[in-house]
Amino acid sequence: MIESILSDILGIEEYRIRGFLKRRVISRVGEIGGLELYRFEKDGSGYEQGTVVVLGEEPRIIRGYPKIRRALLLEKTIKKHFELVQELAVEEKMNGYNVRICMIGDELVALTRGGFPCPYTTHKARKLINADFFRDNPDFVLCAEAVGPENPYVPKDIYGVSSLDFFVFDIMKEDLRIPVRERIELCESYGIKGVRLFGFFKKDEASEEIKRIVMELGREGREGVVIKDPEMLVEPLKYTSSESNCSDLSYGFRFYSEYAVHFFLSRVIREAFQSFEFNESEEERRRRAERIGESILEPMIETIERVSKGERIAERVILRVDSPEVILEFQRHLRRMGIDASFGEIREENGEYLVEMFRYYNSTTDKTRSILEGGTWS
Repeated sequence: MIESILSDILGIEEYRIRGFLKRRVISRVGEIGGLELYRFEKDGSGYEQGTVVVLGEEPRIIRGYPKIRRALLLEKTIKKHFELVQELAVEEKMNGYNVRICMIGDELVALTRGGFPCPYTTHKARKLINADFFRDNPDFVLCAEAVGPENPYVPKDIYGVSSLDFFVFDIMKEDLRIPVRERIELCESYGIKGVRLFGFFKKDEASEEIKRIVMELGREGREGVVIKDPEMLVEPLKYTSSESNCSDLSYGFRFYSEYAVHFFLSRVIREAFQSFEFNESEEERRRRAERIGESILEPMIETIERVSKGERIAERVILRVDSPEVILEFQRHLRRMGIDASFGEIREENGEYLVEMFRYYNSTTDKTRSILEGGTWS
């Protein structure tokens, strides 16, 4: 019985496992190399959402990546959160999608944050990640941000990446994350790219340094920073630039019916606290307000205009792979995830295969069309 097997591997009572399966806290993902995979769709019994359980003669638990809490006020939050830490590492928070790259059986696999093996991401990881790393460290998991314009989930063209690339921000072994300096040294020894390290700062000086860094990142259109205990014994914090908050608002309001109110409200709240802590002048605050307003209205009006012309709201991405079969596998993967997408004709270019992908946002299209036809807001 699968309940008994999962109970033994996870150390959770069998009756709880039975309830988890019934409520889809845990669900079957599929197979890789003949090994069955289950994933946590939600947090449960101390396991994070996205945790993957690999069955077989040598079962394995690949922990989900824990959510990082956010600082809204730098100085006081740093002082309180890192009370016993004297030195802080500050790294760039990149804007892509979170993946865990690891070995499942004899195969290198890239798992999405939700715990799905992604064929497209796996294909890219096998090309870009030095396999010797896992030959020497088979139990390690590389936690990386996948970024670039040819990104099917969060396409961004701000990192000097031509297609898609990976930048490691943590290395996990079971539920532990190795120290920052050790991680950087290990990645460098295998030629694996890591996120940018801005430096190690004394705690009392960190908030002013981070303000300077974040303002510079904002001018470059980048997201923000992650603040870490170098020994990784205290959970990290994240902090984002105003420009990133507004970019998120612009993206969200373009597809406004796909997101919960919290997505929008939380970013406006970040802006208010940042304006307060930065002690902005009346003119600086006015410019911030204009930036927020433009991020809300302009993309939403564009969406309304497009639907009024009979268009279907979609996001366009180009994908580049070495084999058409990867694209077909990725299409099947998106269908399993319930994502509505269409693909153009696969074409060959310089030994690679390119395809145009359109991801559709049906709720936004339908809601906008309904209002344009006289429907009410409910």
